[in-house]
Amino acid sequence: MFPGISIPADGLPSFLSGEPWAVKVPGNPAPIAVGSTTMSSTEALKAGLRGKALRITHYYRDLLWGSVEGHSVPNAGFLEDVVVEDPAFLSTSQVSDSCEGAADSSNDQKNGEEGIIDADNANSEPNSTSATQDDFDGNIVEQVAADVGDLKLTENVDAGETNEEHHVLTTEDVDAYLDKCLLQALHTTVKDKDLPMPGSTLWSNHILPCRPSGITLDIKKSSHKKLTKWLQAKSSAGLISVKEDKYKKESMLFSVNRGHPDYLSFKPEKRPAEKASQAVDHAASDNIQPAKILEVTEVYKPSVHVNPIFASVGADTGRLYTFSEACDVVFNYIEKENLVKPTAKSIVVLDPTLSDALFKGAIKKGTTYPTEIHKKDLGSTFVNRMQAHHVVSRGSQSVVRKGALKTIQIVTERRQGNKKMTKLSGLETFLMDPEALASELQKKFACSTTVAELPGKKGQEVLIQGGVIADVAKHLVEQFGIPKRYIEVLDKTARK
Repeated sequence: MFPGISIPADGLPSFLSGEPWAVKVPGNPAPIAVGSTTMSSTEALKAGLRGKALRITHYYRDLLWGSVEGHSVPNAGFLEDVVVEDPAFLSTSQVSDSCEGAADSSNDQKNGEEGIIDADNANSEPNSTSATQDDFDGNIVEQVAADVGDLKLTENVDAGETNEEHHVLTTEDVDAYLDKCLLQALHTTVKDKDLPMPGSTLWSNHILPCRPSGITLDIKKSSHKKLTKWLQAKSSAGLISVKEDKYKKESMLFSVNRGHPDYLSFKPEKRPAEKASQAVDHAASDNIQPAKILEVTEVYKPSVHVNPIFASVGADTGRLYTFSEACDVVFNYIEKENLVKPTAKSIVVLDPTLSDALFKGAIKKGTTYPTEIHKKDLGSTFVNRMQAHHVVSRGSQSVVRKGALKTIQIVTERRQGNKKMTKLSGLETFLMDPEALASELQKKFACSTTVAELPGKKGQEVLIQGGVIADVAKHLVEQFGIPKRYIEVLDKTARK
């Protein structure tokens, strides 16, 4: 089962459904069981790493294992499709005390004292090994020898792979790989619309997937030792902009300088192998249809405070502007009126028009208006005097909403009979159909769902049986692309 599997620090490895895997106990190099995967890695992550991971085929001390020592086998036909294990491989299992019996039986088989049990005589007594040896056919012996040779080759390949995995990287190598993976991620997977982004998300979802095959990156083995210090170093170099979140105690990636020399000189690698494996994973999960991509853009409309600035430079006061476009307007005005301080190029001298646009009505009466402002504060101050709007787009649908964007509310509370109920509202803001989502969640969580009108408000809410607050939030982020900052959760059933 997936909850019982130890996941590596660098994340769940990629695999397909039906792949053979071995089961090992930490600290013991000898496998205790083998089986095949029941689903691909993509399907496992979508299922929340729940359910059965392996369909066990063979395990320590089962009937197949006991048959090697000459014990009777009730189901003789089971041996017909058994692949003979390499005795040399079995002998290496002597490291584990729990596998000494398997090693002894394999050594006996290697010395010819015991052979493969013939299917016709599988129900014989435990001490009938001599009769079994007489029934051997020469062709079967040759086939077994060929199988053993193949297993030795497989063992050598595994050993080579193990040596590569244990290759020790120097501090300089780790630093170089970190820089390369960061630039690869900034070019390929980190989009401006996803910012701001927590540093942990940048590391796990973007940087680690960009590392070369067979390389394990550990930030503790770098010269920076911590993820926060490494991101701050890149921020100081001007490649990215990072700020500390006082509430989450975590570094947040706010912007990417795509004009930085390091960014421009780097050529991202194309990885066809990864694309092919992703295509196979998507083909295996055709029944899961992700929703159309959501885009949320913050735009601003000129207000009566800043209209004189727009009119002065000939800009349209009736259209919507992005943050950068609004900043361009005010800086064009500064250039036109020559308001940059001659002795300090980073300071802007405020004329009456610009001073009123920035501070009229925002400063208490009797307080003196500022006479100058720093360029780094000018853009945000100017935009804050405009009317905020949001453009929400999903596929061919698009809508403009005035003011701050309302968040999706996910609340879990107790109903009669001490049962939990999860309520989901605010879906219309992000162009989502409550009826369709309720049907989807009913299948995904195997629970009862219903749609009701919000009491005293306009809109609908989805009622879900059970306390699935975290699962619903994760589903909205992964399947519908809702940014986490637009999701609010409240668990009223949690103990204080």
